[in-house]
Amino acid sequence: MIIIGAVIVIALGIVFTQLPAAGAGGLLHPYRRHLIEALPPTCREAAFAGDDVTLQGWQCRASPAPRGTVVYLHGVADNRVGGTGVIDRFGRRGFDVVAYDSRAHGESGGDLCTYGFFEKRDLHRVLDSLAPGPIVLIGTSLGAAVALQEAAQDPRVTAVVAAETFSDLRTVAAERAPFFFTAGVIARAIALAEQQGRFQIDAVSPVAAAAAIRQSVLLGRTTRTPGRSIRGGSCRRWPARSD
Repeated sequence: MIIIGAVIVIALGIVFTQLPAAGAGGLLHPYRRHLIEALPPTCREAAFAGDDVTLQGWQCRASPAPRGTVVYLHGVADNRVGGTGVIDRFGRRGFDVVAYDSRAHGESGGDLCTYGFFEKRDLHRVLDSLAPGPIVLIGTSLGAAVALQEAAQDPRVTAVVAAETFSDLRTVAAERAPFFFTAGVIARAIALAEQQGRFQIDAVSPVAAAAAIRQSVLLGRTTRTPGRSIRGGSCRRWPARSD
């Protein structure tokens, strides 16, 4: 019995020492969903130069004289295909639409997701490639967080539509950690993720970026109930600031 107990203790020790590594890996390496869907009829394949990474996407033309450009930013573990509805809806209303796979997602390069730390730099580079004119960012989840963080520092952005964003990465990482992760395990996992991803987790904060946003923002959230899919939602209009 003593030997069995010792083996169990050793096994548990090994498991718990590996938990931070597993947590960091789960944070940095979300599921990569590859494209299998057809190219929308108004779009062409496009490659955008991000921040030391190539982003694969679609560039969709509305008309010879577009009213502006909508940039669609997908959620975590998704890809640009989530923007097909946006492409159709806004294309018919005279807007060009750009939709691309975020780094470490879809067909884009990179294997680390930093939830806005590097992704906002990628988005900035994508905006550099667009024709002058109004730019509207539409994002969900990860994409919403990236859109808000970029809007806070880029006056070229005219407006933002952000659905299901998070307040800051440290908080959401702790909230979504497995129930058996202790506070110590979470702290070590975050530190390991920062080291491997070469970024600062506390710098990823849409709520902190909000203080610097001057553009109009529409925030949206959905409501989930046990055993049901999304059944409704709410939104809040955030008017542009003039100060």
